[in-house]
Amino acid sequence: MLEVHQFPCLSDNYGYLLHDHQSQETVCIDTPDADEYLRQAGRKGWQITQIWNTHWHQDHAGGNAAIKAVTGCKVTAPKAEAERIAAVDRTVRPGDVVTIGDRKAVVIDVGGHTLGHIAYHLPGACIAFIGDSLFALGCGRMFEGTPRQFWTSLKHIKALPPETMLYCAHEYTESNARFALHADPDNLELAAYAEEIVRRRAKNLPTVPTKLERELKTNPFLRADDPALQARWGGGDAVATFAALRSAKDSF
Repeated sequence: MLEVHQFPCLSDNYGYLLHDHQSQETVCIDTPDADEYLRQAGRKGWQITQIWNTHWHQDHAGGNAAIKAVTGCKVTAPKAEAERIAAVDRTVRPGDVVTIGDRKAVVIDVGGHTLGHIAYHLPGACIAFIGDSLFALGCGRMFEGTPRQFWTSLKHIKALPPETMLYCAHEYTESNARFALHADPDNLELAAYAEEIVRRRAKNLPTVPTKLERELKTNPFLRADDPALQARWGGGDAVATFAALRSAKDSF
């Protein structure tokens, strides 16, 4: 009985409200735009009871205090970044569990974009909220971490059930697809995926969430352990190949 309400906010963010119809709890997944989150919750007739932050960046935690002031909700944030996040009530580490109603979400370490970045995986619902760690056909910029840390984090995502729906935080897919085709030009499934993305964006339709199973076959950053990509990018191993891909994307 979980419902994810997705809506655009700021310039290219997606906001997410996770609602449990049985308990009537509603969780904000990050808070890029407090006014829009409150407006969307009001339209749905939902009372915001929690905030789950993935990392400290302003377009993910900037609305915490304003939403909490209106709703009295409880804020959960990564322990490693809690000093940089407003209005925190609970800190969590990888392996901890948070709940909405009787549904459990497991905290996953996805550091690399920021050092303490976390994701929330709800195994019973086959969904994961992954912030800026991974995008459809892309991954976050490596602002604070190292290639080894980031690749380890991506392996945590790769290990989730392939049917998991990944809710990332930005609509970057069309530009990501252009780089992915450059990185992996012989991937026929990627080519078909990229065409679908162009059609969806031409109609102003979202390209997320995305299914992990598809990303495993098409996202070059998840395929840094693939021998063909390693040969193309001169990496020798997955960490070096990931580093080469991330560096190339930064200047693409």
